[in-house]
Amino acid sequence: MISVIVTYKIKKEFLEQNKANIEKFIQDFEKLDATQFEYKIFTKQDGLTFVHHSLYKNEAIQKQLLSVPSFLQFQKQRDETGLDGKAQIEILNLLASSNEKWKK
Repeated sequence: MISVIVTYKIKKEFLEQNKANIEKFIQDFEKLDATQFEYKIFTKQDGLTFVHHSLYKNEAIQKQLLSVPSFLQFQKQRDETGLDGKAQIEILNLLASSNEKWKK
């Protein structure tokens, strides 16, 4: 299992575009085999800091998601136009899970 957290803050004027881009790639992700991954997006209290948490069964499904055109477009616009600072990427190692789906 692969678990990744990406945290970033966007410029206020990019907020609505970022939300629209997220909605678009999530709709595309929903067309894929959801038994192989989970992708969740949260915002912090400031409304401008986003936290993406993804869980992948394996590297193959991770590569598939990361190559979805709408996701690539989201990243491109965010990185070129919307970021306020730099995105932070963290890889997590699973210690335990209450969900059989994600156990080692």
